[in-house]
Amino acid sequence: MQVDKTDRFFAELEMIIDFIAQNSFKRAEQFSSDLNNQMMNLPHFPYKCRQSSRSKDNDLRELVANGYVIPYRINTAKDRIEILGIFSENEWNL
Repeated sequence: MQVDKTDRFFAELEMIIDFIAQNSFKRAEQFSSDLNNQMMNLPHFPYKCRQSSRSKDNDLRELVANGYVIPYRINTAKDRIEILGIFSENEWNL
């Protein structure tokens, strides 16, 4: 499986990294690297993360990492994992 990140994910991630970098550029880089490593491991066990509480679709999952939730969709037909976005405590809509 290939991991694809949406434009929405990149936009939301950029805001988070900019916020972290205000205190520490090194922490922002480490956050980004750790997050990327966790997402790149998803193809090995795509169903290991919890099912989304916002949907009954078994292929819509949520990776929880570093205090953030990363919703993703498992698209078996295209052999892809689609990273949809990233959020913390704010409400995130599909």
